[in-house]
Amino acid sequence: MQQRSAMVVRGGWEGHQPVAASDLFIPFLRDAGFDVTIEDALEVYADEAVMASTDLIVQCWTMGEILPDEAAGLVTAVENGTGLAGWHGGLLDSFRQATEIHQVIGGQFVAHPGDLIDYELEVVPERADHPILAGMPARVSVHTEQYWVHTDPLNDVLMRTTHRARPGFPWHEDVTVPAVWTRRWGQGKVFACAPGHTARELQESWLREMIQRGMLWAARER
Repeated sequence: MQQRSAMVVRGGWEGHQPVAASDLFIPFLRDAGFDVTIEDALEVYADEAVMASTDLIVQCWTMGEILPDEAAGLVTAVENGTGLAGWHGGLLDSFRQATEIHQVIGGQFVAHPGDLIDYELEVVPERADHPILAGMPARVSVHTEQYWVHTDPLNDVLMRTTHRARPGFPWHEDVTVPAVWTRRWGQGKVFACAPGHTARELQESWLREMIQRGMLWAARER
């Protein structure tokens, strides 16, 4: 069997600890049989040959700017079968002006009201049998940023969270949004996870296991 390749692309806003956070998953990928390369710049997205030979991209790049040829290269690679996976701002708040990438991912961060708060994540009952969720608790309580994301109906939502209506905030009723989802785009697959604000949070066993499974799910099969 041909060895699969994974590329970790990391950088952007340092508040999300792109190096420390992505370093947590590199040994897992290698143990899973991937040849792992690490990129600290976005130019690789414009390299058609490299992108075509990559089976999984793990992106950990919050905000920042991406050039048109780099964005087009990422979009084309996923359409042609390269998997894309990531968590929190590294995937859901990257390249705010690159709407073509948001379309591929299926969602975009817009706010985390209240900053660091207590809230719950809930497994969507109809998706509890998904292999990414096997053995997961039905509800998880956390204290961190609660992402409000704009998404579209093509996502297969695995977990969700509810922003409660409360005094001092402008929405008038509870708002439930996706927190973890998968998505098929062209021949590629996408795994997106809103939790994961810091490397410390990513060491929570349930979250780390779910992201690891999500990366394997998204990766192209050989």
